[in-house]
Amino acid sequence: MLDWIIWIVIVLLFILSFVGIIYPIIPSVIVIWVGFLLYQFIINPDELTIVFWTIMIIFTLFLFLADILANSYFVKKYGGSKWGERGAAVAVIIGSFIIPPFGIIIVPFFTVFVIELLLKRPPQEAIKASVGSLLGFLGGSIAKVMIQLIMIIWFFTVVLF
Repeated sequence: MLDWIIWIVIVLLFILSFVGIIYPIIPSVIVIWVGFLLYQFIINPDELTIVFWTIMIIFTLFLFLADILANSYFVKKYGGSKWGERGAAVAVIIGSFIIPPFGIIIVPFFTVFVIELLLKRPPQEAIKASVGSLLGFLGGSIAKVMIQLIMIIWFFTVVLF
């Protein structure tokens, strides 16, 4: 009976991790890890190997970097400066805590716009770089969904087969 309850909690945690992509105040990767750890320490302590844990750590690092790298890439691709790239990276982190979930979109957009204007870029170029920041958020979100899906599918593959 306890196993079924834990399994329900694990599945709910995995679903909640995807909510965290839209509502960044929910720490998606931590929620996934809680599901893994519940399985490890309550259901079966012998099934998840060191290979599984090592790969999950690597995917976790990718999850942490997804937003920052995507934002930086798209700001640069859309003509933003190095300062715009750096500002977007910092603004993604700060935006996670300001007006969730919209802050993660709005704060980097305006940060890049202001930085580019301060660097004497024409407003059209500053807007273009800011759009790059928006596309970076969307790209990072898609990357996070993919990585989280891989992590969860891998988990179920290991425990069910």
